[in-house]
Amino acid sequence: MLKYFFQLLKFRLSITVVFSAMIGYLLGFDDFIWRDFIYLTIGGFLVTGSANAFNQILEKDKDKLMKRTSIRPLPQNKLSVFQASVFATLIGCIGLFLLNQINPEGSFYGIMSKSSFFGLISILLYVLSYTPLKRLSTISIFVGAIPGAIPFLLGYVAATDDFGIAAGTLFAIQFFWQFPHFIAIAWVQHEDYKKAGFKMLFGGKKNKYPPLISIVTSIFMVSISVIPFFCQTSQLTLSIYSFILILLLGIWFTYKSILLYQNTDDLSARKLMISSFLYLPVMQIIYVIDRFIFKI
Repeated sequence: MLKYFFQLLKFRLSITVVFSAMIGYLLGFDDFIWRDFIYLTIGGFLVTGSANAFNQILEKDKDKLMKRTSIRPLPQNKLSVFQASVFATLIGCIGLFLLNQINPEGSFYGIMSKSSFFGLISILLYVLSYTPLKRLSTISIFVGAIPGAIPFLLGYVAATDDFGIAAGTLFAIQFFWQFPHFIAIAWVQHEDYKKAGFKMLFGGKKNKYPPLISIVTSIFMVSISVIPFFCQTSQLTLSIYSFILILLLGIWFTYKSILLYQNTDDLSARKLMISSFLYLPVMQIIYVIDRFIFKI
């Protein structure tokens, strides 16, 4: 039974999301506070797991129609909707409670810290907006990119208790990264998504339109990722070494989108998808290394 609840969390996805939050914290802190870092890590993981679980509850019948998701606990009747709902609600509340312990003195009206506020927004947008919109329009990708980009911002806000230009820059990087990431996944899983009635591929066809969006958003992402080299803040800076590395990494990633535009085939889409999984953590690690090792 426990393994089925564990599967509701989408562990690998949740860990990836929490990694972004941890990186955000490492980029923002002045005085490293282990308690806050642990609250962020565990709370962020539980909040993400809760959103993933609610997503599976709402898409239980759709998941039965797709090969990739038909083996999940709910389509297989390994868990009831009631059991999954109680689990998702419980871990979501615990996660928000833990996030609310970070910088409580800066809370809104003495009720909710900035960290728990962004955690709550991410759950609501993912579950109540992104999930139902997938059946209606590809606007869901734009909406889904917002909660998907919050973890990077959340970690920085948890460290600084401030939402400013630096936090907004981190948010924007991860926001635009998600378009080529989603486009690659939607391309590879297009037939499966069609069976379930999900409208995830821009234009609805495997032509040059989705890769074009991928190229444009990749260029935006790369441009924003090097802004700290030109417009440095007290916390978010880039040395010339990291500027070059991140620029080259971004060009490589953008080139994968260009190849998909040129070839419009599944192989290029898979390569873009794999590249998206590599690009984000490598870019984030370069940011952290730059802060603690590289000097201008």
